[in-house]
Amino acid sequence: MTSLRDSPAAERNKQAILDVLRRVLPPTGTVLEIASGTGQHVVHFARALAGLIWQPSEADEELCEAMRERLRAPTLPNVREPLLLDVCDDAWLSMTADAIVCINMIHIAPWSATEGLLRHASRLLEPGELLILYGPFKRSGRHTAPSNEAFDASLRAQDPAWGVRDINEVEALAARVRFELAEVVEMPANNLTVSFRAAAVPRR
Repeated sequence: MTSLRDSPAAERNKQAILDVLRRVLPPTGTVLEIASGTGQHVVHFARALAGLIWQPSEADEELCEAMRERLRAPTLPNVREPLLLDVCDDAWLSMTADAIVCINMIHIAPWSATEGLLRHASRLLEPGELLILYGPFKRSGRHTAPSNEAFDASLRAQDPAWGVRDINEVEALAARVRFELAEVVEMPANNLTVSFRAAAVPRR
């Protein structure tokens, strides 16, 4: 049996994120969560937002199996079996969702992961539907707090391709794949929840 893995950060931030999701997500439909990690978020969200179907996913096979173990315990009929999914994989093209949530991923991944996330989300979401990102961000090239600057340095020391992303650069990339910035919400611990809305224009 795989032992449950817990993230202290996920435990701390899950309610603050839920407060935003409760306000911006539709009352019904399917929400695809990218990089679900330990599964703590999706369990918390699914319990609170029972009208939504939650589809967790994870690129790490070990984490995906640990998440499956976590989901065996609670009775959550609105959570689907976790998917092993890489954001850059074209497997997205066969999926459906009414919203996408991605928490604490784009800074612990190369920039190509952000590109893949936005590109595939643009193909998946219909006009008006939301892609919601959460995590630390820079603004206009500057960190929002000394703690974020130190965190960014530690990430880049682990892998030069990682790092806290600039919200302006993410917004510019999103605009190229027909997303519009809908809202930026300041969160505890110097994080942001950033929502992008799929533009009401034809998809290629």
